[in-house]
Amino acid sequence: MSPLNTIPIFGLLLATSLFVITVDAATFTVKNNCAFTVWAAAVPGGGTQMNPGATWTVNANPGRTGARIWARTGCTPNGPNGLRCTTGDCGGVLQCTGYGTPPNTLAEYALKQFNNLDFFDISLVDGFNVPMTFLPVNSGCTAGPTCRADVNAHCPSQLVTNGGCNNPCTVFKTDQYCCNSGNCQATTYSQYFKNLCPTAYSYPKDDATSTFTCPSGTNYAVTFCP
Repeated sequence: MSPLNTIPIFGLLLATSLFVITVDAATFTVKNNCAFTVWAAAVPGGGTQMNPGATWTVNANPGRTGARIWARTGCTPNGPNGLRCTTGDCGGVLQCTGYGTPPNTLAEYALKQFNNLDFFDISLVDGFNVPMTFLPVNSGCTAGPTCRADVNAHCPSQLVTNGGCNNPCTVFKTDQYCCNSGNCQATTYSQYFKNLCPTAYSYPKDDATSTFTCPSGTNYAVTFCP
């Protein structure tokens, strides 16, 4: 996983339930440009159904770390807060308080960190389910990661799964792919993801071309199927 996911998230679930928006909170405008309904998820933020063309606003306070936004697909509602999804499922609930089950394309961020900068990325380390862009929308900051390719269309046969393309760690569960020792290299599988989405994380140590920064106070747009 990218460095944003090495930050301990102990207490994040409690913090979500006590969440209070501050004046300097970052706003994330999530849009579904897919031709099908997705069920957006965010930690912090919960989740919501998004029909084609729908938008959803997520707010996060300065100092927030270990946060992410993703799309869930192939979902079936079950009760007032029940939702089972083929990709990105977060414990069978609509309002997520925990991370989703791979495969899912991830928009990850940590706000107001070193030098008052936000750090953000798109990660395919948990695999891929829908194309995504993650772009700043104010403060003069213009660069951000994109993954517009249909990664599922040419997914290596060993990684193919219902609704998406798995990361190799999920399939093989070895240190080579999971990087449990913290000392891993790019692989043939990660290169597949990198070739299609050069600015997205393809394996846990893929920092040089995959981490972006903007000044704290920047707002962002996350688009599914851009």
